[in-house]
Amino acid sequence: MAKRAVIPPKLRTAAKQLNFSPAIVSGNHVFLTGSTGSDFAGKMPEEPQEQFRNAFDKIELVLREEGLTFQSVVEMTTYHIGLREHFDLFDQVRLECFDAPYPAWTAVEVAGLRREGAVVEIRVIACTGAT
Repeated sequence: MAKRAVIPPKLRTAAKQLNFSPAIVSGNHVFLTGSTGSDFAGKMPEEPQEQFRNAFDKIELVLREEGLTFQSVVEMTTYHIGLREHFDLFDQVRLECFDAPYPAWTAVEVAGLRREGAVVEIRVIACTGAT
């Protein structure tokens, strides 16, 4: 099956430096690379809530590049450092983005993430047929 990369202009530099695609479209699904909480300039905030919002902002940017919204997301996997410590705060930010029917979601506690200082990485799959 054919596939194509989705690379919004704000993510071109990072995609080129790290040799990755922010998302891949394959069939009627869009597979997004995991997003950490750094801002678009690459700075990692210390506050978890700011990281959560930044990660969802990057996801939204990629979805919009394909004409999609958070309602197009069918599956989400989140990787957390300190999951129990910040779960309620993360859930609050998540619910600012998603409405029912909510995507399938798995939250995983991890020992570390690639980005220094990151407390979350969010990976989603969206369906191009969802509205």
